[in-house]
Amino acid sequence: MAASSSLLLLLHCPTCNFYFDSSSYLKRSRLSSYSSIISRGSPLFVSSFGSMTVKRFSSRVGSRSNDGNEQFGALEQESFINNSSEIRKDLVTGGGIEAIVNRLSKWVVSVLFGSIILLRHDGAALWAVIGSISNSALSVVLKRILNQERPTTTLRSDPGMPSSHAQSISFISVFAVLSVMEWLGTNGVSLFLSGLILALGSYFIRLRVSQKLHTSSQVVVGAIVGSLFCILWYTMWNSLLREAFEASLLVQISVFLFAATFALAFAAYVVLNWFKDER
Repeated sequence: MAASSSLLLLLHCPTCNFYFDSSSYLKRSRLSSYSSIISRGSPLFVSSFGSMTVKRFSSRVGSRSNDGNEQFGALEQESFINNSSEIRKDLVTGGGIEAIVNRLSKWVVSVLFGSIILLRHDGAALWAVIGSISNSALSVVLKRILNQERPTTTLRSDPGMPSSHAQSISFISVFAVLSVMEWLGTNGVSLFLSGLILALGSYFIRLRVSQKLHTSSQVVVGAIVGSLFCILWYTMWNSLLREAFEASLLVQISVFLFAATFALAFAAYVVLNWFKDER
């Protein structure tokens, strides 16, 4: 019985197979080696795996950051365009360039008038200096008499009728035109220069309205008064004083002293008022 049991045990088919295939053995050995490397924290594996992970993460972040930079750049460009358009709008309609030109207009006109005086350097030039300052004084007197307020948008509280700028610019512009016509006669060049002078003066006068410093009626009245005063002053010189100035040394000295006194008074006025306005 025991012998038969032993024989059956030997001939019985095994229930499990302990034979390992070569390929499965290699796979398991590699897996076990990888597991051991991970458990020991091998620097080689960690560095290679970490570099791969960092590369993938950086590529993703980089792509996202590139998209973010593009979006931020687009926002910056849009903001710059909007700011540029607002600056252009402020310069054109908000008084940027025109405000600067308006502040410089009195200096430009004064330089033009001084250049004409130096070019003429005669009795008519001295007489024009006296007339220009007398015209400014007349404007101040008329303002006190009429006592019309300026536009409500301006911060200045002094009277605005007539406009002193319009009256002074008109006087100087008309005197410049009369001088050009006297020098060159009536021809194409003199007409062109006269038109250019009048256009420049008209533009400077219009700025007083666009900058809300005067009303249209105030600048129109100032321009009319200044032009008429210049024509009257110029006619007075040619009809009454020119011959006397050329014939009498006393008249020449008197005109020169009057012109020098008026010029010094005007220079003091410029220092006390024009530079204060610029500040």
